Amino acid sequence: MDIRRRSSSPSTTNTNNMAQGKRVDLVPVFLYLTNAVFFFSVVYYVLMRWRDKIRHSTPLHLVTFSEISAIAASFIGFFGIAIVQPFLFPRLPFPYIYEEEHTMINSQINFPPKDKKVIIEEDEEVITSVVEGKTPSYSLESKLRDCKRAAFIRRQALERITGKSLQGLPLDGFDYDSILGQCCEMPVGYVQIPVGVAGPLLLDGMEFTVPMATTEGCLVASTNRGCKAIYACGGATSVLLRDGMTRAPVVRFATAKRAAELKFFLEEPLNFHLLASEFNKSTRFGRLQRIICAIAGKNLYIRFTCSTGDAMGMNMVSKGVQNVLDYLRTDFPDMDVIGISGNYCSDKKPAAVNWIEGRGKSVVCEAIIKEEVVKNVLKTDAASLVELNTLKNLTGSAMAGVLGGYNAHASNIVTAVYIATDNAHASNIVTAVYIATGQDPAQNIESSHCITMMETVNDGRDLHVSVTMPSIEVGTVGGGTQLASQSACLNLLGVKGANQESPGSNARQLAKVVAGAVLAGELSLMSAIAAGQLVKSHMKYNRSNNDKDATSKQAEASPELEFVLL
Repeated sequence: MDIRRRSSSPSTTNTNNMAQGKRVDLVPVFLYLTNAVFFFSVVYYVLMRWRDKIRHSTPLHLVTFSEISAIAASFIGFFGIAIVQPFLFPRLPFPYIYEEEHTMINSQINFPPKDKKVIIEEDEEVITSVVEGKTPSYSLESKLRDCKRAAFIRRQALERITGKSLQGLPLDGFDYDSILGQCCEMPVGYVQIPVGVAGPLLLDGMEFTVPMATTEGCLVASTNRGCKAIYACGGATSVLLRDGMTRAPVVRFATAKRAAELKFFLEEPLNFHLLASEFNKSTRFGRLQRIICAIAGKNLYIRFTCSTGDAMGMNMVSKGVQNVLDYLRTDFPDMDVIGISGNYCSDKKPAAVNWIEGRGKSVVCEAIIKEEVVKNVLKTDAASLVELNTLKNLTGSAMAGVLGGYNAHASNIVTAVYIATDNAHASNIVTAVYIATGQDPAQNIESSHCITMMETVNDGRDLHVSVTMPSIEVGTVGGGTQLASQSACLNLLGVKGANQESPGSNARQLAKVVAGAVLAGELSLMSAIAAGQLVKSHMKYNRSNNDKDATSKQAEASPELEFVLL
């Protein structure tokens, strides 16, 4: 029987030994044997000395120094285990227990569940008050001044009100103070999402390890294979085309003519400086870039675009827009502001205006993949990839009437594909990176707008691949970016927080990394489809399997699927 586990405390040890009625430790037994041998050796020495004295007629009471030392040593040997052992092994006498015995004993003793908390009387009063409706659940943080305690009490009250258990939803291990007033209201726990890494992604001469939070099997591995192919060919190149967040209020007048007058005023270049000064006065980093307008009858939609530094910038641009609207009331007192957002922005919705005009960061990223890499790493050929891209990502998406979804799976790398588009998986990649780095996952919708282009170059031997993404909405400050886990992922990319030397450069770099990761993901997924391995890879690797050797065994049996291990 192998020794597997060490007890965590003396109390657990004593309980186990009392239950078993025997010792299962090794070190104390060794000490007992050592002391016994030492004790009997000393006794033997003293008896031999006395025998010599009797033979030579020497009185026994004439004791020599060596005999005194031997007698003293015999006492130390006899009692040594009680003296020495507490100093050498303070958690003994029984620190080791067998795994089978531990399991059996724990089954006999009713230990409380790991996450089970004892409800004290003071908490019970508050829980009862919430259940009875006397204390609003949303007010617990302000009343208790303890965010974790508030989450615990809210959770207990919710279970009693609904009669549903939240067992399995973790409560401990999260900093609830960090989300107060900015990330999530009325928390009752948190959801665990595994984070994998793909890379290194060689982009613009720099290497990036890309964190991806996802529950989809094969996604990280596939993106990793794309990174390997890009790296082997000298890396990818990216260009930032535009950088500006938008907000578009809708205002109404009594007549269409009056709405048109405001449109002409806003789009007049001579008025821009005045409007910009009003817009910029509420922010250090937001700078108005342009204004475009659209009329629907007597309703006017005004689309403001501004730079936002390293923040994603929705709040920043909204405050600037409010400043301008307040200023316009002087010359247009008959203007009725219907809403600060009229959906001409357009936020968290697939929209042609974002596809055409851009929103957030507009990035294009490209790479040339050598013939041998296409063959050996991607397991296909350039001509097959070009044909598949044309018929799937371009023609197929056009047949489906998609908007901004001319790609394989960009949203996968930005969240799960929940836009009704026929794309490969850009959405998945965007979502995975967004969750890991604290972005708003809902903005995956416009952020995963992407067109993937492929064509053969160098006499048809090599593959030129590119992704163009007009509306990547990211930031490195504010929102979820300041949470510990997300902050760590941003730090891994080297873009954590605001860039003091060049404001906005961290967010722009993050947008380029997103585009680079999408490029890698598109390249790998399209290759899997072209090689006919998509279904096989998901059937083998996207199923629950507790065998830690299964992946390597499957790869040996199916070399064509080795990309999931790269």
